[in-house]
Amino acid sequence: MKLNTVGKNIIRVDSYSKVTGKALYPQDIYLENMLYAKTLRSESPHAYIEVDTTEAEKVDGVVKIFTHKDVPYNHHGVVLHDHNVFCDKKVRSIGDPIAFIVGESEEACIRSMKAIKVNYAEIPGVFDPVEAMKEDSPKVHDDKSNIIYHYKLRKGNVEEAFKNCAVIVENTYSTHMQEHAFLQPEAGLSYVDEDGTIVVVVATQYPHYDREIIARALNLKDEQVRIINTNIGGAFGAREDITMQIHLALASKTLNRPVKVIYNREESFLAHSKRHPMIMKYKTGADKDGYLMAMEAEIIGDSGAYCSWAINVLRKAGVHSTGPYVIPNVKVDSYAVYTNNPFTGAMRGFGATQVPNAAEQQMDILAEKLGISPIEIRRRNIFRVGSKTATGQVLLEGVPLDRCLETIAEKYEEFLELKEFGNLKAEEESI
Repeated sequence: MKLNTVGKNIIRVDSYSKVTGKALYPQDIYLENMLYAKTLRSESPHAYIEVDTTEAEKVDGVVKIFTHKDVPYNHHGVVLHDHNVFCDKKVRSIGDPIAFIVGESEEACIRSMKAIKVNYAEIPGVFDPVEAMKEDSPKVHDDKSNIIYHYKLRKGNVEEAFKNCAVIVENTYSTHMQEHAFLQPEAGLSYVDEDGTIVVVVATQYPHYDREIIARALNLKDEQVRIINTNIGGAFGAREDITMQIHLALASKTLNRPVKVIYNREESFLAHSKRHPMIMKYKTGADKDGYLMAMEAEIIGDSGAYCSWAINVLRKAGVHSTGPYVIPNVKVDSYAVYTNNPFTGAMRGFGATQVPNAAEQQMDILAEKLGISPIEIRRRNIFRVGSKTATGQVLLEGVPLDRCLETIAEKYEEFLELKEFGNLKAEEESI
């Protein structure tokens, strides 16, 4: 069968416009009679709030200040609708949106934003996901448990298998929160089309989802909202959650004028999700020949103040926690947990990125204890065609791990020789 694109060097349709600087991004677009907007965000990670916009509304050049009172359905979220469009009674994280100031200029919006009075009644927060799991911990979402999701994976009998292991390694690993740091901070504009359609121009990863969420929040039909997806200056998952889309649509619908907003880098950091930090407690056992016999893991993912994709991320972390290895006995518990930290969500890898930090270090330590090379212990345990994963999936194709190992084995031996040579040279120089 002749393939037109697979295996071919195909030039991207947008390459020329991007490398020549002709590509349009939301911040490049200006419309006649356009208004500007700024978002007031929480300065507290956990507090009850009272908002007074009286003086701010008097600032010259301000057209309107939007708050939760203006939103028909004040909720959104990719899996759970646990975000507020604008916080009403409570903020749960630094950066939560409280108000949207629309004016004739950015300067007017900034002056007005500074005039808004927010009374924060601070309440205890929780910033450690392990602490957040306790019954007596502060609750991020009122009386709701901080444990969003618990994934369980069970295969065989780990307790019995560990009794027969020649070597067992137990360690706790952790990964940190990670910022996407894409080149283009969020920006967008909206307007009302000739037929009354609310048009939002934005760089997004989910235009159809954005339309659905905007329509629900504003009590509109889906066909009354249109998303124009511009060039995207990087995303890596962070543009899957709503940031400014509902705010813009609400403003244009209400004022019947184009409205534009541009985040600076600091606000971008506050507005979008991060990669989930994870705490991973691993126990791995092997027989005297280096064949894996059992693995037990507890993985706790910090979802921050909102769920976003936490359920999917922690499920995938649990599924991939064994690494690319055949392990006959497996017990895994992974948890997604609310805290008052910045919310976490989609970032390349979706949970499969964090767990190799634990699984692969366990393999290296097992190899060292058994006196075999890191290459050899992997060679004995890797998935091959026909292998069955801990979740019961039979791998029928696309399993090139054996070829990968053989490709790097020679390089690894060269590395060891160079390392040994370096040590010898260092000893000679010290003499």
